[in-house]
This record gives sequence, structure tokens and C-alpha cells, in this order.
Amino acid sequence: MAAWVGALAIAATAAAAEPELLPPEQAFPFSARALDDRVLEARFTVADGYYLYRDKFKFALDPQPRDYAPPPLPPGKVKDDEFFGKVETYRGEVVVKIPLPVSMAGQSIVMTADSQGCADLGVCYPVNRQQVTLVVPAAGKGPGPVVEAHPKKKRWFQ
Repeated sequence: MAAWVGALAIAATAAAAEPELLPPEQAFPFSARALDDRVLEARFTVADGYYLYRDKFKFALDPQPRDYAPPPLPPGKVKDDEFFGKVETYRGEVVVKIPLPVSMAGQSIVMTADSQGCADLGVCYPVNRQQVTLVVPAAGKGPGPVVEAHPKKKRWFQ
């Protein structure tokens, strides 16, 4: 009986020592805002111990302006990845400016952002699609509010 209790205690300790992976919306939170009537800003805040692949980013807008082109991405850090070989990755905060070919002042735009990343523990996530709806401000009115794809829920007693 004592051996069984000891084995159970060891198993419980080993299970408690295994780190838990964050859900993708917590590992790679996404937010966006309209900087003005011609530029949108997409932002990922990558949790410590996680990274995103540069070549897995895709952005879509609805409605999509005529002559829309994929935005330029900031350079990443080169990593020799066990899954994908030599790739560029992002850690920390990643900001992408999305130029609009025409003014979209006053319009509501749905921005969809696809990304894929991994935990340093060696676990990779499938492509993660996140979406926000932005209202584009009038020219000269300054940036619109930051919109989070998965806002934190407010608790009663904080």
C-alpha cells in the first residue's frame, strides 16, 4: 500500500512539473486599430516562451479596397527551426502597418489575421485566425481605438 501511495505522489509531482501550454489567443494575442483613413495597424503581443513565423502571416480586409496589396512585414529573427528549416520568427511585439490604397474614412472594416507559431517547448500550433472590426476615422481625426480580438473578461473582484 505504501508503495502505491508513493508512486501516486511521484506521478502527481511529475504532472504538476509539466508546463501547460497557453491557448493560442493568449500565446499570440491580436489587436488592431485604424491609424488614420489610409493606414491600419495590426499588432501581435507574443507571450514569453513563444514565437510566430513571419512567412505564415496573412491579412484580409472586408470590404477589400480595390488595388489592395499584402502589407510589408517587418524583418524577423532568423531561426534554424526543427519543423520548417531556416525561417524568420517574431517574439515580443510585432506591429504591421497596412496601407490602404484609397481613403476608407467612416467605413467599418473587418480585418482577419492568420498567423502560426510555436512554444519553445517544441509544440507548434495550427494556423490561428483572429478577427476584429475597425471603424476608420475621418481624415485628420487621429487614430481610432485599439480593438482586441479576444478582450480579457472583467471580473467582479479585482
